[in-house]
Amino acid sequence: MTAIRPLRINGLNAHGDFHVPMATTEAALVASYARGAYAATKSGGISTAILYEGVIRTPAFVLENLLNAGLFVEWVVTNVDQLKAAAEATTRHGKLVSVEPMIDNNVVFLICRFTTGDAAGQNMVTIATNALCDDIVARCPVPLKAWYIEGNFSGDKKASFLGLVTGRGRKVSASVTLKADVVERILGTTVQDMLDYGQVANLGAHLSGQLGAQAHYANGLAALYIATGQDAACVAESAMGITRMEARGADLFCSVTMPNILVGSVGGGTSLPSQSAGLNILGLKGAGHGAALAEVVAATCLCGEISIVAAIAAGHFTRAHENLARHR
Repeated sequence: MTAIRPLRINGLNAHGDFHVPMATTEAALVASYARGAYAATKSGGISTAILYEGVIRTPAFVLENLLNAGLFVEWVVTNVDQLKAAAEATTRHGKLVSVEPMIDNNVVFLICRFTTGDAAGQNMVTIATNALCDDIVARCPVPLKAWYIEGNFSGDKKASFLGLVTGRGRKVSASVTLKADVVERILGTTVQDMLDYGQVANLGAHLSGQLGAQAHYANGLAALYIATGQDAACVAESAMGITRMEARGADLFCSVTMPNILVGSVGGGTSLPSQSAGLNILGLKGAGHGAALAEVVAATCLCGEISIVAAIAAGHFTRAHENLARHR
């Protein structure tokens, strides 16, 4: 495990200079993210904010017919307060913020959305949702043919349109305006060259049907998730979002918006020795740091986007991998 050079973040929850730990064997990855962090810090740092929060679980209920599905949804809507109480009785930290029905003929999915405190919260919301379902089974007068704790609608560990639009976890936006001289001196290219390549890259994203449009969130996400004890499989859904690059006078505005950041500063693998050390490097171990950790994740991904776009725009991408990976 290694850490990239100090990254300055001016966020709603994350403030200061952070040494970001990365667990990876790819030398070029660490160098690239470190370069992006250096350029962002030299331009005043990255602004970050959490826009939305809500981990979802989507149980599915099978009924006899469409009429019974409608009656079932009517009963759920009128009993939300009792269902909320049943779910929240299983956790001190989780709060059920909404139950949204989705009907497909005789099958009903309930989108159960929770806040999870400082934990990533996947086990938390599963246990809470199971209690909610048990309460439905015990009290609902509409006969059920079957029910399942997850109907494969939530996007758990999968890229999905639902996740891109509504989010699953913490939705975070991060941005920085890179000074033109920083782009030239540190990134070895120009603002216009980065914009020109960005236009082609966005076209490629649209033509290939990407969910969102970005270069490579997954690289930084995987390294940071493993280093801090997160569920690495969640990279599958976390690596979605939108990268933007626009001219701001002579300078370059860069941003990422990521709707599915699933991280926690407590729970899961965060207490393992190496992963605990990773969180301590960040200064974000334990209660009260979950939101700041999510902002650090988005800021780190922005650093990677800046560096890879600059490398490809300048024609340095292949040479960097040859020097740092093949011939190191």
